[in-house]
Amino acid sequence: MYEVQNSHRDAQPTEGEREIWNQISAVLQDSESILADLQAYKGAGPEIRDAIQNPNDIQLQEKAWNAVCPLVVRLKRFYEFSIRLEKALQSLLESLTCPPYTPTQHLEREQALAKEFAEILHFTLRFDELKMRNPAIQNDFSYYRRTISRNRINNMHLDIENEVNNEMANRMSLFYAEATPMLKTLSNATMHFVSENKTLPIENTTDCLSTMTSVCKVMLETPEYRSRFTSEETLMFCMRVMVGVIILYDHVHPVGAFCKTSKIDMKGCIKVLKEQAPDSVEGLLNALRFTTKHLNDESTSKQIRAMLQ
Repeated sequence: MYEVQNSHRDAQPTEGEREIWNQISAVLQDSESILADLQAYKGAGPEIRDAIQNPNDIQLQEKAWNAVCPLVVRLKRFYEFSIRLEKALQSLLESLTCPPYTPTQHLEREQALAKEFAEILHFTLRFDELKMRNPAIQNDFSYYRRTISRNRINNMHLDIENEVNNEMANRMSLFYAEATPMLKTLSNATMHFVSENKTLPIENTTDCLSTMTSVCKVMLETPEYRSRFTSEETLMFCMRVMVGVIILYDHVHPVGAFCKTSKIDMKGCIKVLKEQAPDSVEGLLNALRFTTKHLNDESTSKQIRAMLQ
C-alpha cells in the first residue's frame, strides 16, 4: 500500500503472511474474469419483451426462457464470488488488526496483505460501477423468478432449478437489489468481523481503515507522488481504494466517517475526487452518496453535504 505508486502488485509476502496471502490470491485470481464476464453481460431484454407482449406464443416463451437461464447461471457465479470475497476480507482484517502491532505497523510490516486488501476494494468498486450501469441484470433475474413461480409444472425448469433453487434465488435477489452489492457485502463482512471480535478494540479496525485512506489521499494530492503514477489505471486504483475504505470505515465506526471527530479528512478526500475528470469519478462520488451510512446524520457538516450534492 505504501509503495502503490510503483506498482500495486509487487510486494512479496513474508513467511508469516504467505498462507493467508495464497488464500486471498486464489480469490483475486478470478476477479478479472468476473469483471470481464460482467462487462460482456448484455441481458435478455428483447426476448423477455417479446415473451411478455405475446403471452400465448409458446415459442417466444421458450426463447426468452432459454436466453435467461444461462444468464442466471452467470449471476449465480458472481453472487458466489461475493461470498468468497467476504471470507477473504475477514481473513485479511484478522491479520491486519491483531495485537500487539498498531494498524500503521501492520500496514508497514505486511505490505503484501495491505495490497491484497487494496486489490479487493479496487475489484469491488469496479464490479459495482458496472452493475449500476446495467439494469438488465435485475430485469433478467426478476423475469426468471416470475417464470419459475408461475409455471412450476412445466418440465423445462428442472435443470436450472437444481442449479438455482428457491433459497438460492432469494439470496441472489437480496444481493442484486442493492445498488452496490459487492460494497454492501464487504461492509457487512467488516461489521460482522468487529462484532465477532469483541475483545479486539474497534479502533484497531477503524485505524487500519483510516490509515489506508490517508495514504491514498496523500498520494493523490501530492504532486511528487502523482507524477509517479504511470497510468490512468493506477490513478483509478488509488481513488477506488480510498473510497472503498471510507465506506467500510463509515459502516464500522460508531459515528462514521463524516463527523468532526472522524480520523478521515473527508473534505480533503472529496476535494481530491472532484479534481479528476468528472466521468471517471462520478461512480465513486455516487458510492459515497448512496452507500455510506452516516452522510445524512445531523453531525455531518453542511459543507461536506454540499460538496456531495
